[in-house]
Amino acid sequence: RMSARARAASQGSLEEPDDEVVPYSDDETDDELQSEDDLDRSEDQLPEPETIPAPAAGELEDGSGVKVSCQQCWGKLLLKGNAIKTYKYNVFTFLPLNLYEQFKRVANLYFLCLLILQIIPQISTLPWYTTLVPLVLVLGITAIKDLVDDLARHRMDKEINNRRCDVLLNGRFEKTRWMNLQVGDVVRLKKNDFIPADILLLSSSNPNSLCYVETAELDGETNLKFKMGLKVTDERLQEENQLARFNALIMCEEPNNRLDKFVGTMIWDAQSYPLDLDNMLLRGCKIRNTDECHGLVIFAGNDTKIMRNGGKTRFKRTLIDKLMNYMVYTIFVLLVLLCAGLAIGHTYWYESIGSKAWYLYDGLNYSSSYRGFLSFWGYIIILNTMVPISLYVSVEVIRLGQSKFINWDLQMYYADKDTPAKARTTTLNEQLGQIEYIFSDKTGTLTQNIMAFKKCTIRGRTYGERSHQPYHFLVSCIRSKKDPQVLEFFKLLSLCHTVMVEQKGDELVYQAASPDEGALVTAARNFGFVFLSRTQDTITIMELDHEETYEVLALLDFNSDRKRMSIILRFPDGRIRLYCKGADTVIYQRLDANSKNKETTQEALDIFANETLRTLCLCYKDISQAEYDAWSQKHQAASVSMGNREEALDVLYEEIEKNLLLIGATAIEDKLQDGVPETIAKLAKADIKIWVLTGDKKETAENIGFSCQLLTDDMKIHYGEDVKYVSVSFSWYNLILYEKKKKRRRLRLKKLRKRHTNSSSATDSSQPVDDWEKEKRQEDFVDMACECSAVICCRVTPKQKANVVSLVKRCKKAVTLSIGDGANDVNMIKTADIGVGISGQEGMQAVMSSDYAFAQFRYLERLLLVHGRWSYIRMCKFLRYFFYKNFAFTLVHFWFSFFNGFSSQTAYEDWFITLYNVCYSSLPVLLVGLLDQDVNDKLSLRFPKLYLPGQQGSLFNYKNFFISLFHGIFTSLMIFFIPYGAFLQTMGQDGEAPSDYQSFAVVAASSLIITVNLQISLNTSYWTFVNFFAVLGSIAIYFGVMFDIHSAGIHVIFPTTFTFTGAASNALRQPYLWLTIILTVGICLLPVICIQFLYQTICPSVGDKVRAFSHTECSMQHMQRRYSLTITVSLYS
Repeated sequence: RMSARARAASQGSLEEPDDEVVPYSDDETDDELQSEDDLDRSEDQLPEPETIPAPAAGELEDGSGVKVSCQQCWGKLLLKGNAIKTYKYNVFTFLPLNLYEQFKRVANLYFLCLLILQIIPQISTLPWYTTLVPLVLVLGITAIKDLVDDLARHRMDKEINNRRCDVLLNGRFEKTRWMNLQVGDVVRLKKNDFIPADILLLSSSNPNSLCYVETAELDGETNLKFKMGLKVTDERLQEENQLARFNALIMCEEPNNRLDKFVGTMIWDAQSYPLDLDNMLLRGCKIRNTDECHGLVIFAGNDTKIMRNGGKTRFKRTLIDKLMNYMVYTIFVLLVLLCAGLAIGHTYWYESIGSKAWYLYDGLNYSSSYRGFLSFWGYIIILNTMVPISLYVSVEVIRLGQSKFINWDLQMYYADKDTPAKARTTTLNEQLGQIEYIFSDKTGTLTQNIMAFKKCTIRGRTYGERSHQPYHFLVSCIRSKKDPQVLEFFKLLSLCHTVMVEQKGDELVYQAASPDEGALVTAARNFGFVFLSRTQDTITIMELDHEETYEVLALLDFNSDRKRMSIILRFPDGRIRLYCKGADTVIYQRLDANSKNKETTQEALDIFANETLRTLCLCYKDISQAEYDAWSQKHQAASVSMGNREEALDVLYEEIEKNLLLIGATAIEDKLQDGVPETIAKLAKADIKIWVLTGDKKETAENIGFSCQLLTDDMKIHYGEDVKYVSVSFSWYNLILYEKKKKRRRLRLKKLRKRHTNSSSATDSSQPVDDWEKEKRQEDFVDMACECSAVICCRVTPKQKANVVSLVKRCKKAVTLSIGDGANDVNMIKTADIGVGISGQEGMQAVMSSDYAFAQFRYLERLLLVHGRWSYIRMCKFLRYFFYKNFAFTLVHFWFSFFNGFSSQTAYEDWFITLYNVCYSSLPVLLVGLLDQDVNDKLSLRFPKLYLPGQQGSLFNYKNFFISLFHGIFTSLMIFFIPYGAFLQTMGQDGEAPSDYQSFAVVAASSLIITVNLQISLNTSYWTFVNFFAVLGSIAIYFGVMFDIHSAGIHVIFPTTFTFTGAASNALRQPYLWLTIILTVGICLLPVICIQFLYQTICPSVGDKVRAFSHTECSMQHMQRRYSLTITVSLYS
């Protein structure tokens, strides 16, 4: 037992897993959860929960008057306050923690080790600052970014923790800070207040303790949601003195991150009351349209659901990321091999030459082997730039810029809802250019999710536009009241729902959980059955000309597994009736054998489905008082149970929802979004396979497929019934389009069953006999489906959507994209390589879980074919060039080693090595990664085949890597040997030979800088002033910095650091050396120019052909304009 001010722990139902296991949505994917066996074993090892007896009335007394006791799942009492802490660092921990996190990255740790090696005098071949400056720059930029982010979190935490609210202390409400709240406190909230913790709603100023909340900070939705207190607390806890005497035991689930679920029980005065999410006000929400409400703190601080959802998310990595890491490992292996070879060379050189040359004696009596060992580490230091330290930072900068371009794209801005496109991640942009499979939801994604009541069938008669009976016949039938079934049909629509009504002036405004419900209740109002109001136990409607109030005995709510909802009502005359509406597949299974019009209704349903309408069946059942009393007792017991409550309630719902009588069915229209057919057709031309995963009927899904041009008349259609032996591991029928003979697969599966089934009579031959056969059938299903132009899976649940995506990812190793708009698409979005959320009518859950978000499906075309393709091409071009320029720079040391006795001497001046990647060659390639375009956006959309290189991964792979390597080797050879040959026997204008080491280093470095900057110019397809400035600016910066650090003035200040005094001015005043630089640059670039010309002439790529076509088209248009102008001038003359 606990006092009111002590934190009350919470009891969870025993089936609740912990936060790390539970995903956001009801349905778990294979990727997000452990195997069931692992979970079972972990539960077996848990201790038995301790129990705490419920307090008797008046047992818990303290000054506050609030008496609440809770217990946690395993009996641990948590005494935490409501203060939150989202920041990572403080003054003392920032530096050590941030450095620790950064050095967990292999590249940073590698360069730290190099820095340590450079401090050792015996092996140091470069000054320590050559590694320290780039390393500090990289670490500093990252640390500053982390610091700015953390300071913002500090400010936010301080502001939130010091917000104030009213809490019940010593019998009256007093102001206190949020951080001082504890579990068990009673708080008072007013209109527009933020909710400080997860609170159980006790009462409010609205009738029936109704409370409206805005959940924008929780799930991104701006539409208001309603919460409702229990009837008993609404009646007995309105005043301060009543709240002060409140004494109850709350048993609830363990703190978790499930925003869509809460399970608890309140025991008060020896009575048990079930608690669910509708009774909870969650932290992060805001009170709206409610003057005042009272609540009890259940979870506080970091135990609240919004804070639990701030944990780790699954990190998605692109194929290029993985390939880039492997290439860095390859470079490191090459580095070790090169250094080992050079070390061996130094060992033999010293033994045969160095030890015998008296002028090379250094006073150290090291053996040849030991000198070779030291030389190995010396070359590790010299050649370290083969592993580029700035690569990862540059990649992040490019990705950030590409994400901003997506956010700023006005052609993906939806003006009707003021919704721009949003890149919610910066790590996946280039993956958008490699998509092979798209998995799409239907409702709200391909369609508008704006429902309109179009048709209905009652007692076998169909009413609606272009049907047997127009609506005016139906209206006259209702007015005459001759057909009770018609009246019952619309009465059901006005009663069986969870819609809330709000009076705005003289107008009734319905707030529905789904567009379907809103459309049906509105249709009932249009036909004279007006839903007026509801309380916790009554519903009031206007039936044509008189008002009726019905007592609500039970509400059997809808979920994705039940696919139906029911309500049990007591009529004014005392009758008890159950109304039910749901999908035809579940309703027909529960109809009474004597129910009429089943066949005619089914025919009408098929017609509706062929017209792409969404259908629901309506039915009812009269219940006797005795039957209801027996069922109600079991329902009350199940609703307050803490273990397996949902399963127990489902069993009871099944028990009461049988022997139903069919009334009819509704048909609702959901139109396609603008541009969907054109988008699908364009994506199909880009060789992207599109799968639609929907919960609709097969006929509806098929007709939607034709209307959006996913299916075409020249396709051969096969249905799930024909191939269900392939997909028995799933519980739905699949509409599969394929063009492959089935005979071979049937024989293969038949052999598999014979091989792995001991007795055919003991098992069902249509089901897999073991995991191996199940896996094989799944692979066969994917093999067959992936050969299709399109696949439609109908009647699928959210979990099955995610399983389909996971199966294709696992079996085909393909890059997948999922797109959806609702909470039922969250698992599918999380499972795919890239998740896209559409901000539609079903809220923002899909957007909050996505990587990219926009308002209309048609924007997917531009996201993939323009931004995705550009991002992929830019990143590939950046990486190829980055590796090339580093190889060209570093391998000059390798060639130089053959002429210096493998003595680990550098070929360049130390500060050139330090600044090469930072200042001299970084900006042009960075701009190519940000701005380059092979063709413009219009041509990208006009020619979808341009997308194919990304799917094939042809622009960046190991072949391209080795091409960059050999290109770098060739450039380094020219950079070294052409100046070497020119310096071999030469004489300067002043009669002195400029063949000293420092002059050679200046010429080699100058040749390198000009070559690599002109090389990126050859690779640039889209020129802007910024690119032009970057190339010339980089060369200018090099010469400016070089003359400064080679000046006598800086040498006087730092004589040991800047030793190339006058080398640049002495070397570059010789015309002969300028000719050497020009010759070196020309020979390096000429083969590249020739090869590019030959490729574009002999075997042009798709991009080359499109560019040539574009140039030709522009020339013809220009000629036509000139010709038209000439004719106009002639006529005028």
